[in-house]
Amino acid sequence: MNGHIRERSPGKWAIVLDIYDETGKRRRKWHSFSGTKRQAQEECSRLITALKSGNYIEPTKQTVAEFFDEWLMFVKPSVAPKTHERYAEILQKGVAPLLGDVTLARLKTDRIDGAFAKALTEGRRDGSGGLSPRTVHHMRRVLIKALAQAVTWDRLIKNPAVASTAPKVERKQMLAYDAAQTAALLEAVKDTRLYVPVILAVMCGLRRGEIAALRWQNVNLGDNLRSISIVTSAEQTKGGVRYKEPKSGKARAVALSANVAAELRKHRATQAEEQLRLGVRLADDGFVVAQYDGSPLQPRSLTHEWMRIIQKTSLPRIRFHDLRHTHASQMLASGVHPKVASERLGHSTIGITLDLYSHVMPGMQADAAEQVDLAIRSAVKAKP
Repeated sequence: MNGHIRERSPGKWAIVLDIYDETGKRRRKWHSFSGTKRQAQEECSRLITALKSGNYIEPTKQTVAEFFDEWLMFVKPSVAPKTHERYAEILQKGVAPLLGDVTLARLKTDRIDGAFAKALTEGRRDGSGGLSPRTVHHMRRVLIKALAQAVTWDRLIKNPAVASTAPKVERKQMLAYDAAQTAALLEAVKDTRLYVPVILAVMCGLRRGEIAALRWQNVNLGDNLRSISIVTSAEQTKGGVRYKEPKSGKARAVALSANVAAELRKHRATQAEEQLRLGVRLADDGFVVAQYDGSPLQPRSLTHEWMRIIQKTSLPRIRFHDLRHTHASQMLASGVHPKVASERLGHSTIGITLDLYSHVMPGMQADAAEQVDLAIRSAVKAKP
């Protein structure tokens, strides 16, 4: 294997590589290069070394944007529809306008860093400023995943996004209601159809999708064993709602208090009366949170109704999902063991619970310190 360079114009070079197959037939590979003659010679030597070591990448004119389209088609069957929608939005609307016209084989880390810097200062599509560091962090994460496939497909020697600089993401302040605000909330929504979804979120820690997917056959309202089995979750996509396994990938049981169980019994009776007026009989596989006729509620409908009602109150404006944070924070602040809280919330590990709700830990640690101190002092006093 050998190669040489040819000057096309000042500062523009053609690198020509001679490749011989098993029969001795010669093929030529051409690479364009911009720079000095010495730099072109060094690049020629690098390509020859890559050929000999088996790390040579065939030159291609495929752009980054074209590769994104190909990769999105490739991963579509293997990821959830919502995940695929998010990948497409990030790559095609976020990254492609910044890097899409670059030839994939020439994509370098410095170009990626420059694109992310631009995104942070002027990346908003409406021209009103830059994207948040968290959004750019997601862009970088998905770009790394996509370009890893380019390496697997021998389109790139290495993944240039891995060495890119990740933006510093500040932890979001977690918003939650205290006990008094929670009581005020329950009173404010008591006579609305949002009452039961709010109870399931703020008193049981269910996610929005888990509430929308909950069926009566998974609710046990017996006197001795009151619980909810979380076995499915509703996912909102552009194509509609699909039902899938919970976020953690496994089912869980959530115990119910006597008051919550009583409210669910009343809700079931009311729901049965509503559907009976329409000539429909409430079935065990019916949805706990549903339309008047028993048809399922879309997850985004819960969000829209929440936003409409919360604006009519004097309570702080938080997301519907923050009601789950409210439940978690109040559990931990009340002394519930983090392991129990983790299981109730459906976290895959206790570490997630401790990381998300570390702001509650200082109070718990102070209580623990006082309890240990009290136990030691009591033991000392009891000593003869």
